[in-house]
Amino acid sequence: MAMALSRKIIKSLGSSSSSFFSRLESSSSKSSFQSSSTLYGSAFDSSQICKGMISSFIANRRFSTTILTPQSREGSIPAELLSKKSMLTSDQTQGLCKDCLFPVTNFHNEEKGFVVLAGDVFDVPIRKDIVHRVVKWQLANRRQGTHSTKTISEVSGTGRKPWPQKGTGRARHGSLRGPQFRHGATMHGPKPRSYAMKLQKKVRRLGLKCALSARLAEGKLLIFDGLDVPTHKTKNIVNFVDQMANSKKILIVDGGPINEKLKLATQNLHYVNVLPSIGLNVYSILQHDTLVMSRDAVDKIVERMHTPINR
Repeated sequence: MAMALSRKIIKSLGSSSSSFFSRLESSSSKSSFQSSSTLYGSAFDSSQICKGMISSFIANRRFSTTILTPQSREGSIPAELLSKKSMLTSDQTQGLCKDCLFPVTNFHNEEKGFVVLAGDVFDVPIRKDIVHRVVKWQLANRRQGTHSTKTISEVSGTGRKPWPQKGTGRARHGSLRGPQFRHGATMHGPKPRSYAMKLQKKVRRLGLKCALSARLAEGKLLIFDGLDVPTHKTKNIVNFVDQMANSKKILIVDGGPINEKLKLATQNLHYVNVLPSIGLNVYSILQHDTLVMSRDAVDKIVERMHTPINR
């Protein structure tokens, strides 16, 4: 409709409007021609004009290297339109089994590059029922089962009848080793037995994957380039823990044998524990709110999860 109205207006103007527009175009071309001639001199061609315009555009263009955040005071973009998420935080939904690019640091919080976390290990759907089964299996298998109580045949004492069956007015008894007497037997008490349970290997692996995925989703996973400490002093680890916010218990996992200096530096801290990658388990991860792994430990865990199960 707007196009039709504009056409009608142009037709109503007639030749006067066309002459007016032609004069306007000729004047604008002349002015641009004169300005370009004064800028580049009397002798020029079209290629020189294009080059000069491009160079002047690049020279006058301002490049910005700042990152706009909601806390910035530039005012060019409203704060509500800016993303409040970190650049390294992935927007993908948890549990899609997608690989994740994760930053690598050290005890001094220095950037040491990035590592790719396997999606089938660190980004699996978190199943609480699987984690519960694995924890129950772990706690059952760690029980010694050496408890024992004495039955009536094992309690020391006489076997004769304490008093006659009749005539005393007392209750009839046949032995003083019964459970109703002091130092007597224990009926239906615990005996040494095994509490071990059987759990499929694929379920155990899935439980460990769920625990690792939960720590990554919560932002409680740190990956270090190495776990080497300069000295065996405990204050180095204490200073490192003090820099971490909302971390009450920390589990440090290394790929191979634990460094002797790191072991001595953490043995007096009840809130810092160290494990090799072969000993990483679901219950230990759940006991600590922050998981610190070395790059070597990540490789060992991924290799362990990808190893075929022997049936």
